[in-house]
Amino acid sequence: MRPGTADSEWREDCAPRRVLALFATKWTSMVLHTLHARHGGAARSGVLLRSLPGISKKMLTQTLREMEEIGLIERIVQNAVPPAVEYRLTPLGDRFVEPVELLYAWGRDNADALDQLGSRPTARRA
Repeated sequence: MRPGTADSEWREDCAPRRVLALFATKWTSMVLHTLHARHGGAARSGVLLRSLPGISKKMLTQTLREMEEIGLIERIVQNAVPPAVEYRLTPLGDRFVEPVELLYAWGRDNADALDQLGSRPTARRA
């Protein structure tokens, strides 16, 4: 801990911990990025599934439900036969896109540093 930093700054409900908890799974940030960068803020689940290699349909559904529950996206059911469901970034979701995009840009710009990291047992690189 830095000198002069109060223990209360690192309590369980502090902002840094809440941000890290939000992005504890890689799919939340990847869905935000994909909706924003590839689909203009809105897409159907099938489009998202094809846009996120490596995610299972079950994991995508679970991630979308969690993101909807906490207010990052909204689920729009369009009157059609069969009903069409679209997921859109909410204004809150748009606010969370900015740090995700900064982090992803840093990763692209510093791929060499990432390559120097030791391998993790759960890491998979294509």
